[in-house]
Amino acid sequence: MAILCLDVGNTHAHWGLVAGREILAHSELPTAALSTDTLRALLTDHAPTGIALASVVPTATATIEPVLLGSGLPYHHLRHDTVCGLGFDYPRPAEVGQDRLADCVGAQLVVGAPAVIVGMGTATTVDILTDKGYAGGIIAPGLGVMTRYLHERTALLPALDPADVLGGPAIGKSTVDAMRSGCALGFAGMIGALLDAVTAELTKQGGQPPAVIVTGGAAVYLPASWRERVRHEPHLTLLGLAESHRRSRP
Repeated sequence: MAILCLDVGNTHAHWGLVAGREILAHSELPTAALSTDTLRALLTDHAPTGIALASVVPTATATIEPVLLGSGLPYHHLRHDTVCGLGFDYPRPAEVGQDRLADCVGAQLVVGAPAVIVGMGTATTVDILTDKGYAGGIIAPGLGVMTRYLHERTALLPALDPADVLGGPAIGKSTVDAMRSGCALGFAGMIGALLDAVTAELTKQGGQPPAVIVTGGAAVYLPASWRERVRHEPHLTLLGLAESHRRSRP
């Protein structure tokens, strides 16, 4: 049973064909390029037995959902009111992004609770999973936001590709090197500080130290002090979508 899982983000849409815990195929495309024709091609090419969707872009959802509903396949749109097997220790579940809920279901599948999940996209998110379910989180700027802000809010600083900020010296010998160092070290320091604070608070509350999962491309930006202490699950969102779809079936 292979589920076509769709994770529609602000910048990119990720899709994967998932069977159990195995990713059979996956790719991404710009969210702006996601179309009904694209979806029909995915359904034809991969012949899934079900479909699961998480989307944080309402306009994209409105475009693609008629195709998903009309496919005749078992369809699961993961939302706060449809996610299966995940409780909430959180006053406003409707505010939590669908991708973050999928990550928590994925964390239940691969490590159980307690867990801290770090995801990096347009925003950097830190989400907390306890034995009560989703228990809150943190939203901070993503690396792309940091590099873009420096360029857009200053007259002379150039645009940087976030993929190019790693690996340089701490002390920049040019404007570009100084920007790279500031963004790379500052971003790593931010993630490290967030993880230190969250794990300390959870431990102080009397729980056992949480497992820390990093998803997406965030692992390479972790500070060295954390790099060996985390589990990297690049397709956690897709795994969580497939698992929630499985749980939703009678």
